[in-house]
Formats: sequence, structure tokens, C-alpha cells
Amino acid sequence: MRVGITGHRGLSRQVEEQVRALPADEVEAYEAAELVGVSCIADGPDSWFADTVLEHGGRLEVVVPAAEYRQGLPDWHHRVYDRLISRAADVHLTGMTESTSEAHQAGSELLVGLVDELIAVWDGKPARGYGGTADVVAYAERTGVPVRVLWPEGASR
Repeated sequence: MRVGITGHRGLSRQVEEQVRALPADEVEAYEAAELVGVSCIADGPDSWFADTVLEHGGRLEVVVPAAEYRQGLPDWHHRVYDRLISRAADVHLTGMTESTSEAHQAGSELLVGLVDELIAVWDGKPARGYGGTADVVAYAERTGVPVRVLWPEGASR
């Protein structure tokens, strides 16, 4: 089973505490030997999911939206990103250079095309900018990839 992740970045500490365990609960439902997690390994749900897949014994594949993607992530996340990409069984590239909203959406579309199911850590609201979680969910739905939305009741970002 190939499972992808998309989700909101920059969550408050309170919402992060509520959200952090949600992907872990989902990953535990899969047989480790059959699980391939696919992630762009950004800070937040992407990297939490990737860590959980590896801890569970599954394989990790990483999608890199752009050559300059890592530089656009928060400095404090670079060590996590480097650790996760070094453990990836495969890395998929979009071929884009600049880390723009268009590159992020292209990376997400590539990710959706690689998976059997998409987990979305999503509050159900429209994206705040092109390539946001809502856009990824809409793309998955348009292409027939099942989406499982995870969001704690009463939480807001």
C-alpha cells in the first residue's frame, strides 16, 4: 500500500499537539512490510508521517518539488529534512528549480500520482495560497485517489 501525506504547516503548538499523533494512528493500521509512505518531508505533518512510517518499519519515498525546496524550509527543519531524505528508498524530482507555489503543487501532484491513498491533515478550509492542502486534496479527488482527512474536532489554525 502506497500512502501519501499532505497537511498544514506552521500549526500552533496547541494544534500541533492535537494533530501530531493522528498520522501515527493511521500508519499503525498497515502491515509494515507492505507500507510505502510518500512525502515531501516539509516541516509539520509531512515529516511526522515520514518518521512514523520509518519507525513502523515501512519504506519512505520522498518527492522534492524543486531543487531549491530545502532552502525554502525553516532553518531549524534542515536537519530533520536531511535525515529523512537520507533514509528514503527513492527520491522523485519534478525537475523544477525555484521553490514556488507552482513547484509545490507540481510536487504534490507527482506525490498523488504515486499513491493508492492520500492522508490529509486538513481543516477543511480553502488553501491560503496556491498549492496549499486544499488544492492537493482537490487534485487527489479529481484524479480518483481516495483521501482520508484527519483534523481534531474543534481545532483551528
